[in-house]
Amino acid sequence: MSTKESVKVTRDLEVVQIPEGFKVRLIRGTDVRVMQALGDSFTVLTEYGTMVRVSGKDADAIGETLAASAETSKTADEPKTPEEAKERIWMALRGVYDPEIPVNVVELGLVYNNDVTTLPEGGFRVDIKLTLTAPGCGMGPVLQQDAERRIKSIPGIKVANIQLVIEPPWTQSMMSEAARLQLGL
Repeated sequence: MSTKESVKVTRDLEVVQIPEGFKVRLIRGTDVRVMQALGDSFTVLTEYGTMVRVSGKDADAIGETLAASAETSKTADEPKTPEEAKERIWMALRGVYDPEIPVNVVELGLVYNNDVTTLPEGGFRVDIKLTLTAPGCGMGPVLQQDAERRIKSIPGIKVANIQLVIEPPWTQSMMSEAARLQLGL
């Protein structure tokens, strides 16, 4: 993957250290190089050799702009059936990226199930089982929050239960053919 020239951070930022998942502060004036700009976040390499994830809302502080999102907006129509909701959820999850691998969680095979249930009061409940490429990865809660936020942006989704699981363990064989081709595997 190609990277841009390094830039100086224009203001202090709260970022997530990769792969540990710790929130840390990136200080104004730090040199960073964008390594990955997918979904609505950026993976950057700092002058200290640390990789961190910068939220899309802070794109301007690293000289970037956030690309138009394919995420479903609240102004879109509510899905009429569980099957339609499930398709919209898959689309939303395709916007969640592993910060170290330039492939979304769906193509990586990290989503083990996507169950949609109609609620008696209207709307839908979603139960997702999400795994990680490595069981000890600290980025799990970050990916979980990304998935939840994207799913809850779909009109009519009232409950989004995203569960991190480690069984069965993820293997490269779970990736889609497109992901394998993209990663040269």
